[in-house]
Amino acid sequence: MSFKSVKIGKYEIEKPIIQGGMGVGISWDQLAGTVSAEGALGVISSVGTGYYKDKEYAAKLVADRPLSEVNFYSKEGFTAIVESARKICGDKPLAANILYAINDYGRVVRDACEAGVDIIITGAGLPTNMPEFTDGYPDVALVPIVSSPKALKIICKRWQKRYNRLPDAVILEGPKSGGHQGFTYEQCSMEEYQLENLVKPVVEEAALWGGMPVFAAGGVWDKKDIEAMMELGASGVQMGTRFIGTYECDAHANFKKVLLDAKEGDIKLMGSPVGYPAQGVVTNLTHLVEKREGPAIKCISNCVAPCNRGEEAKVVGFCIADRLSDAYEGNLETGLFFSGTNGYKLNEIISVHDLLEKLTQGE
Repeated sequence: MSFKSVKIGKYEIEKPIIQGGMGVGISWDQLAGTVSAEGALGVISSVGTGYYKDKEYAAKLVADRPLSEVNFYSKEGFTAIVESARKICGDKPLAANILYAINDYGRVVRDACEAGVDIIITGAGLPTNMPEFTDGYPDVALVPIVSSPKALKIICKRWQKRYNRLPDAVILEGPKSGGHQGFTYEQCSMEEYQLENLVKPVVEEAALWGGMPVFAAGGVWDKKDIEAMMELGASGVQMGTRFIGTYECDAHANFKKVLLDAKEGDIKLMGSPVGYPAQGVVTNLTHLVEKREGPAIKCISNCVAPCNRGEEAKVVGFCIADRLSDAYEGNLETGLFFSGTNGYKLNEIISVHDLLEKLTQGE
């Protein structure tokens, strides 16, 4: 099967592969810029931009961490990341991933528009008012992440009624993806919620709304997987974990080593202050949290609304902002290392160019 380009809004993606947005600092300027330069869609994560360039863009720090959402989601840091990525990819399409569950969601979407991002992707919640924040930027394409045809239907109905617009594409994420899931713990292992069983119903729902492209995500690993998703009706795929195994990935060398060293049984679902199950590698932090001996929870960054200023963090036993940023800085003792279920398959670091060759031409 040869892969065709896909249009998202006014933007043509030459290779129908979206690189998943991974924060804190796993997909920033180097990875996203290079992926876009190579003809796929590079995605900058908006999470933790106050940590960019050794926290140079966080105006205020407490205990060496960005204070409050205005510094954790630093506009200046975000803009600097986009500008740096543009130096790599030029005017090729460039996206940002902005979680719906974050504090300051609307402001961060505006920041992305003002920084010159072409496409905004949003998951971790049902972004029923997403178009509200891109008013005045009609060329910015909007792509929600869903986990069911019902979720897509709700979004389309509300967007059409309120804003007279529809999503430019949709990403369907199954329960094998890294990070937060759109499912309960029980659903993650149930047959009917597996990605391969959701693609057709979501493609059928999309067809009722004009047929926007559907990108399948979660557990997609190689060309064979991409072809399988396309045979079910997807226009393309989103892949996150596989891109961690590239030289250009912005992750710390220790983060890449955690994945390279992981074995199949090491990647598991865990609780999260965001309120969804999250998938990652069992590490030292996991064992500390199980024994309730994890690092102190202080809620310096106020990162996500569902956490309720650290209340949920205390329930699950860790602060997600602090632990993800520890992983970004390579701290093996207290870092939280998200991965899709196939992360254990990573066995080498290669270039983004070579990875995309493997994914489009075959291993």
